[in-house]
Amino acid sequence: MTKRRVAITGMEVVAPNGGDLTSFWDALQNGRSGIGPITRFDARSHDVRIAGELKDFDPSPELDRKEIRRNDAFTHYAVAVASRAVRHSGLDLEREDPERIGVIWGSGIGGIGTHEQQHTVLMEKGPARISPMYVPMMICDMAAGMISMKLGAKGPNYAAVSACASAAHAIGEATRKIQYGEAEVMVGGGSEAAVTPISIAGFAAARALSTRNDEPTRASRPFDRGRDGFVLSEGAAALILEDMEHARKRGADILAEVLGVGYTADAYHQTAMAPGGEGGARAIRAALRDAGLAPDAIDYVNAHGTSTLLGDVQETAALKAVFGAHAGRLAVSSTKSMTGHLLGATAAVESVACVLSLRHGVIPPTINLEDPDPECDLDYVPNICRRMPVRYAINTSFGFGGHNAVLVFGRFAG
Repeated sequence: MTKRRVAITGMEVVAPNGGDLTSFWDALQNGRSGIGPITRFDARSHDVRIAGELKDFDPSPELDRKEIRRNDAFTHYAVAVASRAVRHSGLDLEREDPERIGVIWGSGIGGIGTHEQQHTVLMEKGPARISPMYVPMMICDMAAGMISMKLGAKGPNYAAVSACASAAHAIGEATRKIQYGEAEVMVGGGSEAAVTPISIAGFAAARALSTRNDEPTRASRPFDRGRDGFVLSEGAAALILEDMEHARKRGADILAEVLGVGYTADAYHQTAMAPGGEGGARAIRAALRDAGLAPDAIDYVNAHGTSTLLGDVQETAALKAVFGAHAGRLAVSSTKSMTGHLLGATAAVESVACVLSLRHGVIPPTINLEDPDPECDLDYVPNICRRMPVRYAINTSFGFGGHNAVLVFGRFAG
């Protein structure tokens, strides 16, 4: 069976360093960080007091008061970016077959803010005071469900939950639905709203987070010798994926193509990557095979690059294993240096960055890369963006539990 081509025709993002597509891209090009002191709660008793929070986010254009009250913030973010991405695509949903439109959405933690708040209610006021909306607000699949309700999308609909690879799996699965004819249009992406007391405390207890509290914008520093962990962030991004012929027939502005998807498991450790990034390397190879591309065709890698001591070294090893001599010619950058780590939403945000790079011929930098780790010796586009033609780009995502997902994007050439 010949796979159908998959066009990207719409996008939207809400990230710590940009509340829409235009401001986000401006921030990436100019190396602007969205990390700052935590304001969501009183963090004075925490070892980690910095995060990437959304600023001035307003869900009311897409959700009414009751819907806002009955949904967690991760669903607010999801509905907002999905609705705005549809508008960006120019789709007239009233003219489409709703059964041929689907939604697959990623979130690593879902409604953890609701869970924390309702646990406090339970402890202080007893079980009779728990909200009847507690479970629907908390579960990870509710974002996909609410998007489908708001858009009237009646096709494939479910959630992808694979820690930091969640949104990559969501976009990859949405791509598959179109490739094999199960849908004409798919909404793929991810959202996370995990800047909460227990999330910060939990990741800090695992020694995964940066404690550079006095220099928040310099805290996320992938591949730098002085890195000390990632910065937890929140936000969301959505991509509108369409069957290529469907997009052409309606005269859509085709932003890029999804060319390849690769999934693997490390089968190694709960939180650490397999030695040498072996599982990640296999995922990259699988994605390249799926795309029908040789390794030396890739121009840009938007790296997982979390700013953890072991993870950055392992990812560097994985890239060398796959790309060989071409690894030294790749432009590699971690936009997490500017956004922080959005957990289950991160691959969606980074996929948007890849598409923008393809469109504009600009590689976002890895900021805060001042003293490169000798074990991280690739071209990480340090501190200043680079203008260069980009034909093919990949985004790598590696999640707790050994989940690896890699996406390959290509510039649309007709």
